[in-house]
Amino acid sequence: MATVNTLIYLIIYPGLLFIFLYSTFVEWYDRKLYARLQNRMGPTHTGPSGLLQPIADFFKLMAKEDITPERADKTMFAALPPFGLAIVSTAMLLLPVWNYSLEQSSLTSFNGDIIVLLYLLSLPTFIFFLAGWSSTNLFSTIGGARVLTMLFGYEVPLFLAVLSPAVLADSWRLAEIAAFYRQQPALALVNLLGFIIALICVQAKLERTPFDIPHAETEIVGGTFTEYSGKKLAVFRLMLDVEMVVAAGLIATVFLGGFPGGPILGLINFIIKTLLVVFFLSLIRATTSRIRVDQVVSFAWKYLAPLAVLQLLIVIIVKGLIS
Repeated sequence: MATVNTLIYLIIYPGLLFIFLYSTFVEWYDRKLYARLQNRMGPTHTGPSGLLQPIADFFKLMAKEDITPERADKTMFAALPPFGLAIVSTAMLLLPVWNYSLEQSSLTSFNGDIIVLLYLLSLPTFIFFLAGWSSTNLFSTIGGARVLTMLFGYEVPLFLAVLSPAVLADSWRLAEIAAFYRQQPALALVNLLGFIIALICVQAKLERTPFDIPHAETEIVGGTFTEYSGKKLAVFRLMLDVEMVVAAGLIATVFLGGFPGGPILGLINFIIKTLLVVFFLSLIRATTSRIRVDQVVSFAWKYLAPLAVLQLLIVIIVKGLIS
């Protein structure tokens, strides 16, 4: 029975099937919301209100011709998309999709899982850099270099912002952090500055406007993914969808708290809060325009990093007052 439960957890819920279906739904939600904010319709034809459009796009790409450049590092070029998808899928399994307490402990929940999750979220950046580098295409190489340059800007403030709620909750376990803010929701307001910083940093990590510099179509065609097509591009696009869900789920867990009531109510809570985070990300995307890569790094170190340190100091002071 334990083996069956493990297989269900890894394959069905909250495993690979749930990851695929929910990440494609979040892509549809993001595209639809982004379109409406720009007074457009967005996906409309495939499924009700275009709900199945991301799934149709995925399978259409899977059926397309898969081309590998002659001068590319063929082994790395082919291995990076599935390897990247495996990384973000593993990160997704660490999120407490419904188990926000120790009594409902997850198969993958452990002390320090927030550190592991942050580490796994850092790896896609290196995947994209290697993807551009292994393509040997000039546009891809420039895109890969921009990916790595941006990393040195947003990564430190992101870590400081996300770990501040963990410091106040006195735990490095995601389920315990979520349970802490569920029991003491007023303390969640202490992390408001960190929530805003984390949103901006995640927008940069996901390479969304105004931080879409690594794949700026008007400058470097498709950037990192210029040479990717067919199945490899489909896997990369799915990887980006899953990464957005994981990043939104992480922010929802540490800043917005958990919800009691078992798998059903916990899942509903998880979906509502991740969609709320994606709403803010879409709002940023719709109301800003692209900036230069040097401006990203400058903005991160001049404003985001000092504010993240300030957030950490506020948390330390509040923790000292309440303990």
